[in-house]
Amino acid sequence: MKQNKDQNKFRQRAEELVSKMTLEEAASQLRYNAPAIERLGIPAYNWWNEALHGVARAGTATVFPQAIAMGASFDDDLLHEVADVIATEGRAKYNMQTARGDREIYKGLTFWSPNINIFRDPRWGRGHETYGEDPYLTSRMGVAFIKGLQGDGEYMKSAACAKHFAVHSGPESIRHEFNAEVSQKDLYETYLPAFEAAVKEAGVEAVMGAYNRTNGEPCCGSKTLLHDILRGEWGFEGHVVSDCGAISDFHLHHKVTKTAPESAALALKNGCDVNCGNVYLHLLQAYQEGLVTEEEIRQAAVRLFTTRMKLGMFDEDCPYDSIPYEENDSPAHNKLALHAARKSLVMLKNNGLLPLCREKIATLGVIGPTADSREVLKANYCGTASQYVTTIEGLRMQAPQTRILYSEGCHLFKETLEGAPGDRLSEAAAVASASDVVVLCLGIDASMEGEEGDANNLYASGDKTDLQLPAVQQQLLETVAAQGKPIVAVVNGGSALDLTRVHELCDAVVYAWYGGAWGGLAVAQALFGDFSPAGRLPVTFYAPSNHLPDFTDYSMKGRTYRYLQEAPLYPFGYGLSYTQFAYHAPVISKQKIQSGEDLELSVEIQNTGSVDSDEVAQLYVRKTDAGSDQPNYSLCGFRRVSIPAGQKVELRLTVKAASLQTVDEQGQKSILPGEYTLFVGGQQPDARSEELTGQKCAMVTFCVCE
Repeated sequence: MKQNKDQNKFRQRAEELVSKMTLEEAASQLRYNAPAIERLGIPAYNWWNEALHGVARAGTATVFPQAIAMGASFDDDLLHEVADVIATEGRAKYNMQTARGDREIYKGLTFWSPNINIFRDPRWGRGHETYGEDPYLTSRMGVAFIKGLQGDGEYMKSAACAKHFAVHSGPESIRHEFNAEVSQKDLYETYLPAFEAAVKEAGVEAVMGAYNRTNGEPCCGSKTLLHDILRGEWGFEGHVVSDCGAISDFHLHHKVTKTAPESAALALKNGCDVNCGNVYLHLLQAYQEGLVTEEEIRQAAVRLFTTRMKLGMFDEDCPYDSIPYEENDSPAHNKLALHAARKSLVMLKNNGLLPLCREKIATLGVIGPTADSREVLKANYCGTASQYVTTIEGLRMQAPQTRILYSEGCHLFKETLEGAPGDRLSEAAAVASASDVVVLCLGIDASMEGEEGDANNLYASGDKTDLQLPAVQQQLLETVAAQGKPIVAVVNGGSALDLTRVHELCDAVVYAWYGGAWGGLAVAQALFGDFSPAGRLPVTFYAPSNHLPDFTDYSMKGRTYRYLQEAPLYPFGYGLSYTQFAYHAPVISKQKIQSGEDLELSVEIQNTGSVDSDEVAQLYVRKTDAGSDQPNYSLCGFRRVSIPAGQKVELRLTVKAASLQTVDEQGQKSILPGEYTLFVGGQQPDARSEELTGQKCAMVTFCVCE
């Protein structure tokens, strides 16, 4: 109730301020680089700032693991803490910059994060900006991040923006003209749930439209998405921002309008309040041509100034104004970044080689193009860390008495190294032969997967053409394996890769993602057993035999763990640790529930091994007699818990009624009567997960009454 009163207070103040503006002044405020209105005491403001995994593109800041790595933590409490720190650093930098008159791009408090699109296809270059392929996981992580950024006080600490609304996941190369055709079932079952949670549960302040069209309508001017669903069905009261240049796509590429004023009018009339780009420079012309009204221009300005009021930009008593610059990049924040990196690591294979014993390794071989790479720590949309720890640097820190031999082995993707007459395979072979154990560092970085048009992107379009490791790295793998020494593969990347040969040839495999500034230290600590890795895959790692649908096909059939009909290489939700856990028979609060009723489940989990470890308990649901048009099963709960060796914990999870909903072909949601099965365990209840872990999920059934 207090929040609603505050909202009304801020909106009333915004209305009063906008009423004093001329129409030209009000229209000028709808640009992302809004100019000052000196006569009203309004300073210039640039709406564009980024905070995907730390305050980005504005100098020094704590660099946390990339979003997909945070998804792998399966720890929404941790992500809330990370987002709160990001907001603190954003305020610290904003306070310092505005005091010095610096109000340029990337200096504001409106962060265009998080990216809560569904990682539909592993080839999508921007997938590592997301929390993975599952709507439930994405919604929980998105809500946590948004609440962490915005805070829960009278004023917002910073403003979050859920993007890209909606049905957006590549291909990057044609995003400015592409029409994503999606069924109403897939729209409401897969693509919209995380956005709905962001609005209804987290109260997200902003939503960004996508570049593409959805079912024929450009997303940044879509009546269906912005007017009917976002503001109509969900009651969104914040502001909408276009993706950068997206409104000019209306007439230049989508061809749904003919002129810039027409494009500006289409976006504004359907609820896009601020334009990242220059099309809203034509708003007054659109007004003169009768395409928009003065009321529509002022309404958008009121929404934007409501946000600025909520951020305390026009008050003297906003408590966040006192956050000093010293709070940025603090030791405590960097400690949290290391903690997050540790929680993100996913151990995919271990035949007993890990953890390594320092005392038993006289010589450690560290080989590969990612071993000493800072780029695999950074990912995209990142800040500048004051210190980076690569994998080899982390190993040196953790094993100072061990002789470490190093060979880059090959370039990340080129046939030869810069300035070298040929490859370095012979050097890599020599290092492996002389070592007791090899840490083979492979993978890709954000130069090989990213956003269309990114200056640092190798292919400009950003998408991967396939899931293979670069050929030079495959050759390096075969060469090192031929030396016959124990191998730990450490793979960096932001998406699913085909690691079939890595799995076959290496004794242990750890997926390290883009781990942030301290990612290399987290890897080293895990390899030497300073903690037990317990991350889980937030995406399916497909097997070579799996058939991926066409990249431009937005049907979910055959995609992600919920609809895949074949066994993958590594399943969604999979990950190993240095111990084992037993799940005792779960107990539910009721055997029969009414439609729309929540259900409580409790389960006892025991660490049956000798190593303290986190465990990620996962809860899945499936209608027992589910038809072929329904998911295999769906994640409906998870909790990451720390359990000492030999100890037990009792875990309670709530199955929300919404998790039982079925969506029909018209997009209508209902809870079908009948029997449902709940599966709880450290993985999903598929045969491949059972094969890899040797564990089965515990099961319990209940009925929904008619």
